[in-house]
Amino acid sequence: MANLKEVRDRIKSVNNTQQITKAMKMVSAAKLRRAQDAILQMRPYADKLNGMLRNILSNLEGDAATSLGDVREVKKACVVVVTSNRGLCGAFNSNISKAAAQLVRERYAEQYENGNLSLLPIGKKGEDYFRKRYPELDFINDYIELFNDLSFDKVSEVPKMLIQAFEDQDFDEVMVVYGKFKNAATQITTTDQFLPVAKIEAEETEEGKSFMADYIFEPDKKQLLDYLVPTILQTQFQKYVLDTHASEHGARMTAMDSATENAQELLRDLRISYNKARQEAITNEILEIVSGAAALENG
Repeated sequence: MANLKEVRDRIKSVNNTQQITKAMKMVSAAKLRRAQDAILQMRPYADKLNGMLRNILSNLEGDAATSLGDVREVKKACVVVVTSNRGLCGAFNSNISKAAAQLVRERYAEQYENGNLSLLPIGKKGEDYFRKRYPELDFINDYIELFNDLSFDKVSEVPKMLIQAFEDQDFDEVMVVYGKFKNAATQITTTDQFLPVAKIEAEETEEGKSFMADYIFEPDKKQLLDYLVPTILQTQFQKYVLDTHASEHGARMTAMDSATENAQELLRDLRISYNKARQEAITNEILEIVSGAAALENG
């Protein structure tokens, strides 16, 4: 009977866990809807602006040139890791952190050895990962709690700081590792070069001539670019954060759905085990009664 009690306790425990995972799945589904709407509305706008920015910087010459597209020898670099604050979302945070760690080992091995590599974590999970494995990094921890306020004004503080640091030559290159949202079941770990702005190659026409889109600037080109370029970069960074935010909820919803299904399978197996143990106990009791009755008759 002790075995029956143990199985009953396990069934009760798994049932309670299943209720929790169901509730977490529903909460994540509700949050995902809002986060998904935000990124799907913003992504086409941000991608178009980023393409326009790269095209403009590829065409700049003379006094209108901006330093944000200058490629310098990389002596100091910064890696921005965008993860979530909480776990229970499968391998989502781990995949982003591992991709950033690979960047540190392969692309910035020399800068890391020389102590010229900075890490800017957004979200606690990324900070925890690198604090344990790469404690020698120069951590910039001012924006770990950024997900508490995803307004444009608040998020834009990060790219403003990075742009200023790049212009002051505190960083020669800035890379961002984040989770790109595709759908609730798929999140793509993505590494983007934030600074300097990557330029595009001129496309060739059918006649073999190089072609690149040209723009008419009103008013003055330099005055317009001084405002336009940082604003586009801020919009691009907002996309990184919103992408990761939606990806987090999608990954958590999928993980909780999988956990709920696993709990259901475990419950099914436990109930079969419980019924077998119960039948066995009843059979033993019947045998004891029959054996006792037979002994009395023979006595």
